[in-house]
Amino acid sequence: MTALKYADYLRLETLFSLQEMRTPATDDRAVALAEQFFIITHQSCELWLKQVVADLDAVVQTLTPPCGPDDLELGVEFLLRTGEILRVLHHQLLALEKLPIRHFVEFRPRLDTASGVQSAQFRQLTGLLGDDRNPGSLYEAFTAAVGYHNLSVAEVCRLGVSARTLHRIVEALLEIGNGYWHWKVAHLALISKMVGNIEGTGGSSGIEFLLRRIIRPFPELRRLRGQLH
Repeated sequence: MTALKYADYLRLETLFSLQEMRTPATDDRAVALAEQFFIITHQSCELWLKQVVADLDAVVQTLTPPCGPDDLELGVEFLLRTGEILRVLHHQLLALEKLPIRHFVEFRPRLDTASGVQSAQFRQLTGLLGDDRNPGSLYEAFTAAVGYHNLSVAEVCRLGVSARTLHRIVEALLEIGNGYWHWKVAHLALISKMVGNIEGTGGSSGIEFLLRRIIRPFPELRRLRGQLH
């Protein structure tokens, strides 16, 4: 039996073949490299979103009653990992700021109607985190877990560290909410810098459209926490 190798385990040959630039090879090499940078950043984002969505789906399952102490602790682990990944996503946007605008304007027309707003995984994440109108499946699972332990979310917030793992979940949820918000604000700033007020590639209104989509998840939890002050 042939020993498994690093490149085979990660399927690197396949992975490296997935960056198909639309900039012709005969064009400026700097533009082609800029497009490759653009593609790699967005592909990496989708890979991280795959992990985030999977982890948060797992949290929903662990918090669904009956949920014992081990379930709650496992949920905390998933939530903390998600918080770190959101930091990675934020820093990827900071890296993308190094994409020269003069190169971006060269290959942007080749994107045609492709747009990040079409990301199915981002829509899944939005459904998990919720907004001002929809609490989201993640927060609904948390309130169910709190109720299973004969408490309310307000009581958990008031008890603080005395609520033990439930308190840690509150802190992790708020960290995720803030991390998500920072990520989206950074994205808005990047788009504003790169394209100004022109339309998005997917036909959206651009900056105005993105501005409306910037939300801070878990509004009720933030309100209840704020009452402690």
